[in-house]
Parts: sequence; structure tokens; C-alpha cells
Amino acid sequence: MTYVVTVDMCLPDGADELDALQQVGASALLEHGFDAVEAIEGPGGVEVDVLETIVAVHPRGAIVKVFVHASSLETAEDAVGSVAAEVLERSELLADWVVESSEVKLHIDLTRESLAAADGPDAPPSDLRARRARHTAGTGPGDATHPAPPLDGADDESGEDDEEEERADLEAQIRALAPRLISFDPRPPEDGSAADIGSEAAELAAGALVYAAEVLIDELYDDVQTLADEETNVAECRAELWHLAELPPRYGLAYDELFARRFLVTAIALTTRFTDGSFRELGCLAEELVLKLLLQQAHTTLDLYGLLGDDVAEALGRFADEVYEDTDFEWLYDDARDGVDEDSALAGAGITPSAIGTWFTPFDDDRYVHPYAVDEETGPQSTHD
Repeated sequence: MTYVVTVDMCLPDGADELDALQQVGASALLEHGFDAVEAIEGPGGVEVDVLETIVAVHPRGAIVKVFVHASSLETAEDAVGSVAAEVLERSELLADWVVESSEVKLHIDLTRESLAAADGPDAPPSDLRARRARHTAGTGPGDATHPAPPLDGADDESGEDDEEEERADLEAQIRALAPRLISFDPRPPEDGSAADIGSEAAELAAGALVYAAEVLIDELYDDVQTLADEETNVAECRAELWHLAELPPRYGLAYDELFARRFLVTAIALTTRFTDGSFRELGCLAEELVLKLLLQQAHTTLDLYGLLGDDVAEALGRFADEVYEDTDFEWLYDDARDGVDEDSALAGAGITPSAIGTWFTPFDDDRYVHPYAVDEETGPQSTHD
């Protein structure tokens, strides 16, 4: 079975953050180290085949996604963790780095449905389009585990209790993620401007953003792999895509595998800054689009389980208002204005030209865009020092 193992690596305690040039170097060293590995010997001598590796370096370390074929989840995690430590040890410049975790990250909702259905008639469909439709059709975990309502009234009441308990359990898990949104205080301000938004709603919104970030990144990995397998772009892709098809459709032919990789790395870099406390402002138009997808995912997750109350929606809106400086990028979705937003003359009117060739260009010299994604014509970037 194929597993995607996420390896979190970090700098040693007390080390200075990596600047843009150091991040490029670290990325090259990690990619070279993992590319040299075709197979790993797992526990008990079981061989684990390495299919692909994607590296995203940030100022405090790196996130590496390793696609492997292994006999079990535990075997995949152990084998990849061992090879990650070995890659660091063999590199003199990375020898002091630490492997914080090596794990297959499973989505709460998908895991529940898969475990409950197993190989039976309610097993999740293998087709991506059907699977996505199933998870966005407004049904909750209870619908997957209780496919038919019982006839007896007492049993029906018991089923409702089980569903409510399951929903409460998921809500608690999402709330527990809120402290990881380090760059933002989930509590409302004390000046009374958000008196109508309770701290519980703000906490749930913050946790949903962290949860949505994991889902978004995993599904963007799927999109990258789909485009790579078909050797095509979004406009001509025959398979269903999770998120890249949600980008402005007029540029569909330009969304090829390389673009998808750059967009994925941008998503990792942005959400990392949200969760490591280093976020200051959005760096480029691509990050604005990533944030749009992230907010959509958070809304979908909460709505799917009946957790998207007006106060929680308002808390998410307040987060968006805090992060976005403007919403000029929305013009890209208006076909009636095709080409208007790319006119450089608009810059004088305070509207940033948004031709696709500038999506990964920093808005100004003080903005951060990941070195892997940044447009080639861009000069040196700020390191936020």
C-alpha cells in the first residue's frame, strides 16, 4: 500500500533562523539526500520502496513528504523516520538538525469513515470525484457509520445521541488545535469591538484553520501527483482535482505540474508562518489565493459537521480581514474583466497587476516568498530580521 509520510525537521535549540539563501541550500541538500534513496529496510528487514519525495524548507526547519510503498503504516513511519535521520547525519551542514516526527497524518473524518466501512458496501469510493462529493454533500460522520435510520423510536434516539457525541468529540479535537495558530490570538480583542464574538467561537475558528491547513496541504499533494501522472495541466486534466481547479479558470492551461508544486510549497510556507509565530503579512498574490482556499476548507469542515454558527463564521471573517490587505485578487474570477487586472496602468490607482507571471513575485522588498516558488526574475528577499 502507498503511504505519504510527513517528516517534520527543525533546527537545534538556540540556532538562528535560516535566511533565504540558506533555505535554498538546505532544500537542495535534503532533496539530494532523499533522492539517493530508492528503498529502505524497515523493521524486521521488510523492504519499503521510496516513490517520491517533496521538500519544503522554512526559516525554522523543513517539512518533507515521502511517498512510500510499504506493508503497513507503522513500517512506513519507522522506515522513513530512520532514513530522515540518516540523511541529516550524512550532511555536515544539517547534522545538528532534529527529526521531530515521522508520521502518516490521517484526516479525522476520512479515517473514521474508512475504519467504520472497512471493505463493506459503505467503503469510501476509490474515484476521487465520488469521494469528494461524498464528503461535501452535507453528511456527517454519523451518516457514514449509520447508513439507514432504525425503525424503533428508542433506537433512533440512541443513534442521534451517538451522532451528537461523535460531533462533540470532533469539535473538541478541532478546539484542541487552536493554540497551534501561534501568529494569531484566537480570543476577541478587549476593546469591545468583537463583543458579539465569544471566545469559544474564536477558538473553534482558530482550530478549524489549523485542521483545514493539514487537509489543504495533503490534498494539494494529491493534485500535484495527479497532474504529474497525467503529464497535463488543470484545464486539460481528465481526473478530478481537489483544489487547483478552484483557482481562476482563465489560467487553467498554465496550471501545470511545476506551477502546482510552487503553489503547494507556497501553501506550506504560509501555513507554517501561521503556526510558528513568524507571520507578518501576505507575501504575494499566490499566498492570497492559498488563504482563499484555506478559508473555504475551514468553512466546509465546520459546516459539514454542523459547527459553523454565525459567531464562528464571523470569527473566520475577522481573521480574513486581519490577514488580507485587500481583495483585488477576486478580479481574477470575473471573466468580464479578463485582462483588465493585468494592466500595469492600474498600479497608479492602487490596484496591483496580477498577470500569472507575477503571482509568486513579492509585493515589495519586505515580503517573504519561499525560494522554491519565487519568480526567477525576483531579486533578493527580506529575511524578516
